[in-house]
Amino acid sequence: MMDRNLALEVVRVTEMAAIAAARLMGRGEKDLSDQAAVDAMRRAFDALHIHGTVVIGEGERDEAPMLYIGEEVGRRDADDPDVDIALDPLEGTNLCAYGRPGAIAVVAMADRGNLLNAPDTYMEKLAVGPRAKGAIDLHRTPTENLRSIAAKMARRVEDLTVIILDRPRHENLIAEVRAAGARIRLIEDGDVAAAIATCFEDTGVDVLMGTGGAPEGVIAAAALKSVGGDFQGRLQPRNPEEAARARAMGVADLSRVYTAEELARGEVMFAATGVTGGDFLKGVRFFGGGAETTSVVMRSKTGTVRYIQATHRFDKKPGYTP
Repeated sequence: MMDRNLALEVVRVTEMAAIAAARLMGRGEKDLSDQAAVDAMRRAFDALHIHGTVVIGEGERDEAPMLYIGEEVGRRDADDPDVDIALDPLEGTNLCAYGRPGAIAVVAMADRGNLLNAPDTYMEKLAVGPRAKGAIDLHRTPTENLRSIAAKMARRVEDLTVIILDRPRHENLIAEVRAAGARIRLIEDGDVAAAIATCFEDTGVDVLMGTGGAPEGVIAAAALKSVGGDFQGRLQPRNPEEAARARAMGVADLSRVYTAEELARGEVMFAATGVTGGDFLKGVRFFGGGAETTSVVMRSKTGTVRYIQATHRFDKKPGYTP
């Protein structure tokens, strides 16, 4: 069982990853900034009192030297809780590499066996905030979902803003949303942050639609569940090899629509730190001898959402590599 204080400890992991990645913002080297975030996050996990297993990470063991799927992290003392971890040390690598808004470092955590070990394939996603919870259904068309969401929110479809990844595969979706009358915000990357944005009124985002990475879908589901939003996902393998891989991982029905509760069961903790400024989190700001970070921490058990503004002094925190 996860202790509530663990939620505040997890944010230190995302803070370290965010600071490391932000140092390389705008350098045009996405692999370098991603690796810096991975290295920093892996070091930070060593201080956590957990027996953690990475179920969604940087890839298979032969693809990633650390934070790979199946890797055990944390101090792993006898009385430490057994937890599953879904993470992305730098969600939005291109955003960070080219100095664009919306890059974040994220970690979701649940009791052992409660996070879906999603295959590395695509997932069709539909996400809304608490005001539209219960109004979505991936079995319906985008137009039908927009009408349902608008009715639940007591608004017109024309007043909804839909956030969609700007990809060729979304050409038909974008056309349908436009025909339905909703407003659209196209984004380059970062659909985890986009999904979370639906839960905060100040962002102006009401709905996430479209297809993105399945592992990121589990992370997004954990976040939305924590804050009372709603999420549905359906796997979309791109080829027979990905379909076979999904079945090998235990997915019997590739047409199944997963709810947030099915993707992230039981109590869930979620933490994110801004790398580059975005809709709901400020980016890392450096000053002489340190940095400032802005993070959000959420717990599904209580629905608590905490924003944490932290000042880090590098002379007192050697692990933050100035």
